[in-house]
Amino acid sequence: MYREQHSPRKYEEHAYVLDFNPRGKSTTVKGRDGIIITAIGEDRLTILEILGVPNSIFEIGEKIYIGKEGRTKVLSVLGKLDYENISSSAQTELPTIIENIVTENEPRFVEYLNNAQPLTPRIHAIELIPGIGKTYMKIMLEERDKKKFESYQDLQERVGFKEPIKHISERIMDEITGESRMNLFVKR
Repeated sequence: MYREQHSPRKYEEHAYVLDFNPRGKSTTVKGRDGIIITAIGEDRLTILEILGVPNSIFEIGEKIYIGKEGRTKVLSVLGKLDYENISSSAQTELPTIIENIVTENEPRFVEYLNNAQPLTPRIHAIELIPGIGKTYMKIMLEERDKKKFESYQDLQERVGFKEPIKHISERIMDEITGESRMNLFVKR
């Protein structure tokens, strides 16, 4: 059966607000100021600097639309930010908001676990997720060969791997902070 290959979108559709400054100055674009928002993209999980529409109200953790057409609260996406360069309050909010993204995008992360492949003859992508060692990996691979996982719950019940959301979120945090050499989830 022929399936059309979808090339990954280059642009995020949605981002989650980590922090904002109603009278901020852009760090990525010289001379831009206004409502400067630090957010994390839902899809590519990169940290973005966003310029808000004047007089818009933003809340920490809010999901905002940053796609190409029909933005209401966003003037423009100014650029990408490194973890080291975001405010300490944005850094503090990040783990919670990542867990939120991993929770809300369950099908995407379950699909990742269903399709993850070995990276080298000795290391499987699944093993790079905190809490999954050789033992859990072996059970996961055996179980998914029988039947793909349908949810985090299904994974927990069949493999005994507790708190997948927490562990996947931890992995994403490691990728964002630069702790990991290789990225599974965060697009560079």
